[in-house]
Amino acid sequence: MKMDNRKDKKIYIQLYSIHGLIRGYDLELGRDADTGGQTKYVLELAKALSKDPRVGKVELVTRQIKDKLVSGDYAEHIEKIDDKLNIVRIRCGGGKYIRKELLWNHLEEFVDKSIKHIKSLKRLPDVIHSHYADAGYVCTELTKFFGIPFVHTGHSLGKSKLAKLLSDGLIIEDIEKRYKISHRIEAEENTVYYADMIITSTSQEIEKQYAEYKNTELDKFRVIPPGVNLEKFYPFTQDSLRTREMQRLKILIAEKLLRFFIDVDKPLILALCRPDKRKNISGLITAYGENKDLQKKANLAIFAGIRKDIQTMQDNEREVLTEILLLMDKYNLYGKMAIPKKHETQHEVPELYRIAAETGGVFVNSALTEPFGLTLIEAAASGLPVVATDDGGPRDIIKNCQNGILTDVTYSENIAKSINKILSNKSLWKKYSSNGIKNVKKYYTWEAHTKTYLDEIENMLKKELRKKDTFAPIGKKLFTAEKLIVTDIDNTLLGDDNYTKDFSEMLRNKHENIRFAVATGRTVNSALSVLKENNIPHPDVIISSVGSEIYYNLEGWLIPSQGWKAHISFQWNRNKIKKLLSSFEFLNYQEEETQRDFKVSYYMEENEEHIKKIRQVLISNKIKANVIFSHGQFLDIIPFRASKGKAIRYIAYRWNIMYENILVAGDSGNDEEMLKGDLLGVVVGNYSNELEELRGGKRIYFSKIHYAGGIIDGVKHYNFLKRA
Repeated sequence: MKMDNRKDKKIYIQLYSIHGLIRGYDLELGRDADTGGQTKYVLELAKALSKDPRVGKVELVTRQIKDKLVSGDYAEHIEKIDDKLNIVRIRCGGGKYIRKELLWNHLEEFVDKSIKHIKSLKRLPDVIHSHYADAGYVCTELTKFFGIPFVHTGHSLGKSKLAKLLSDGLIIEDIEKRYKISHRIEAEENTVYYADMIITSTSQEIEKQYAEYKNTELDKFRVIPPGVNLEKFYPFTQDSLRTREMQRLKILIAEKLLRFFIDVDKPLILALCRPDKRKNISGLITAYGENKDLQKKANLAIFAGIRKDIQTMQDNEREVLTEILLLMDKYNLYGKMAIPKKHETQHEVPELYRIAAETGGVFVNSALTEPFGLTLIEAAASGLPVVATDDGGPRDIIKNCQNGILTDVTYSENIAKSINKILSNKSLWKKYSSNGIKNVKKYYTWEAHTKTYLDEIENMLKKELRKKDTFAPIGKKLFTAEKLIVTDIDNTLLGDDNYTKDFSEMLRNKHENIRFAVATGRTVNSALSVLKENNIPHPDVIISSVGSEIYYNLEGWLIPSQGWKAHISFQWNRNKIKKLLSSFEFLNYQEEETQRDFKVSYYMEENEEHIKKIRQVLISNKIKANVIFSHGQFLDIIPFRASKGKAIRYIAYRWNIMYENILVAGDSGNDEEMLKGDLLGVVVGNYSNELEELRGGKRIYFSKIHYAGGIIDGVKHYNFLKRA
């Protein structure tokens, strides 16, 4: 398979946003903490990129979800948005919809399946762009494998979150348990190191947040603020743009608010955010509740995400919504304050801004911290003046748009004072309204964002971006692999020097799309040493320690497969196994250098009853493991998900190599599983009696030639060197 990169000179971009609920229409913004501003940002970025003539293809890669509690839309593998844009959903961690903190243990699966997807397309993307720490982890692994230029947008950072949680009084153990915060921060450090460019929305993110990371290099950063969709968020003065559907929606929203307010003609103070403590909704309600003058002037409407039953929501959201209701009751705001349930439609939000603007109202973002503040530019585009937290992104937005007031929201009286100032001065209100409409078009459109973004991408692609500690050469070799030869070492590849030399010569002359691997009971260092000693070409993959480890080999530089490690670690308990078998006198524990994290090794004499006894002890103690006896003296116990055969099939899956294009050769019992099944099996002539039962099996060739000569014979038997 030949890589076909940039044949049309147009850019192929993959955007990775793994958690939350993403689809091409009617985003369920505010449904939960994972479906918020990032979801909207990524989808609108993808749509804007697909419209640019410099872009040939865009894929938004996210998690596939098959869960009765959410729409079936999220189970669709490929969702076509337009001729150049698809949403690609990859399954990992099962089908249930789970919060992002629970996905960390499943990201290696996402990496594996992303590689499989990319290889199926027969073209590497020109750029991968991760969003948030989980996608950063995945894209770090992809760029390490393939050397793909890598862009990252953090959206929020773990170190900032940790500092905030500690200041709120939480203890580190509880934070770690719920948020996997150390894992996240470690992933972010690696992402910052491996990313070729990091995009932020504001300069404050770089100066105050990324500055906390040891791998930060300032020349990587680009400040490119997101845009707003001006077709949706148009000014309240342009009533002619409202379709019949929008007119009906406006009436529905007005009727919804009418049920809450005694005087519906007063200006509307609008807040629109997720029910999250950091959004400081309580500060806004307190400001309104304690200021009688403000209550006389205006009504307050808080749209705090999508909700159905507060009691069934997650702790943070339930606590915030409960606090809203209690504060409403405390200040007796009935008839003055509304907390409607937000519709699950993308059209409701822009209409809310326009309705508030028509009443002469104000939008309030009272968040304690605000990395950017997308709602502020949406309000600006709609002509609605704003009061915003004097933190992070709002500083840049208010500076550029001149459409409102920054205030210290830690004091509720400041919020009330700022709102009053705008509501009491009609000329100031008009000034802020017109400034917002005018300046959003100047600073915050997706067209402007996309132009700057692609300019930076093109500059990046012109540079040589290889990090010194990526292993892209081996990744690209496996990306183009059509066939794979896998052989055991001892008594298969080795045993006759002349045959070994002939086999090595065959490897050196094979086609570049046929790759070479070894599968051995030896440790990886022992395997490398004996291969070098016998002048055998470097294998691309080493399956060692009876299939309990996989290494990618770049000319002697070994890269362990983290995906395989994560896969086989399930229900593995090495210490318990060792303890259970310690009383068996017929077992002799092998030397420490042969022991591995996922392998317990013993010497023992061949005795079928002893092997049965070992298996019975493990089963009776509810331990799932593979017990492998070979060469009449070696006993290895490895995870039940591990073996040489399973490791080969894992590689076939990850690198999308068909089973009938994999030739495997072995001589003993620990080769049995890899020789069976749909692979092309070769049993060399000097095989152990343990393999005799395979004779006559499907795709099993018994060569009469010993050692590496048998492998060569098997290659000829299957006509394997012929191109696929």
